[in-house]
Amino acid sequence: MKIAVICGGRSNERDVSLSTGAKVATELRKAGHSVVYIDACEGLELDCTPEEAFEKNLPIPVHSVAETAPDVRPFFERKEGFFGKNVIEICKAAEVVFNALHGDEGENGKRQAAFDMMNVKYTGSGAQGCLLGMNKSLSKMVFHQHDIPTPEEAILHGESVDEAVKKCAWLGFPCVVKPASLGSSVGVSIAHDEKEFRAALLEAEAFEDVVIVEKYIKGREFSVGIVGGRVLPAIEIIPKEGFYDYKNKYQPGCTVEICPADIPERLEQEMARSAMAVFKALDLAAYARVDFMVDETGAYVLEANTAPGMTPTSLLPQEAAAAGMSFPELLEEIISESLKIKR
Repeated sequence: MKIAVICGGRSNERDVSLSTGAKVATELRKAGHSVVYIDACEGLELDCTPEEAFEKNLPIPVHSVAETAPDVRPFFERKEGFFGKNVIEICKAAEVVFNALHGDEGENGKRQAAFDMMNVKYTGSGAQGCLLGMNKSLSKMVFHQHDIPTPEEAILHGESVDEAVKKCAWLGFPCVVKPASLGSSVGVSIAHDEKEFRAALLEAEAFEDVVIVEKYIKGREFSVGIVGGRVLPAIEIIPKEGFYDYKNKYQPGCTVEICPADIPERLEQEMARSAMAVFKALDLAAYARVDFMVDETGAYVLEANTAPGMTPTSLLPQEAAAAGMSFPELLEEIISESLKIKR
């Protein structure tokens, strides 16, 4: 099969996306597919037609994730916009595009809508599901409408810091402050008092105008993947220091991950039910991952990921392995399920 693996882009998760794309492209080529790895923003210079590019075994770079998110501002200053040279042409020539783009511009529905307009087949959820999943303020509304347990929150829309302090006082401390539409914990802080809250708010607002302030759930952190309507075993996430931030997610050795999680069957089933409820309520498709915090009162949904990472430290491949599914089998399942979707 001719597969274009599109990654990179200009979100703060660019490095994560490049790492995911490299691993996915390498494994798909090993499995016998004709693969073109392409950075959505950088594009490719071709000495052949886009159709011929799939037979040339073009290089797949090795890419690691740095401790901090990259500076992507130069990509927003380019006249050519989001897509680089030959990106659209290669995607149109592919039988399917494996969407390895992470972050706001890979998971917020814009790329999916563009591909739908061009009749390009791609992996994962459609434009609506991605929009609902990426925008946490919208996700929260859907969770409440469907009685899906989630931490209580206040949503800020450009209020001054003093106004925000008053508006969020009822949540108490500690609280979690985060941009509404970013992933990989970029811009996320835990505030233990008003001074930290003010600093956290300014940090989050540096990334986005809409900010979510959540009641802090003190407990254990888990994630539950879904592939093709099948709920995978829960994985427990235990950072060695601090919380599960950008560094702890992508630097090897910073976090202990246990899968299958050592939890009672009751809790496993509770999270599986909630994960599937989220999957359906947000109109997701093919695959996703749902994140939880668990305390003595139950499991609370934090968010859904519509294009989970596939880096060497990512969670979904570990969950799939615990369910007896190899990484190549996981990729084949994602592609197969995606091609069944009527867009």
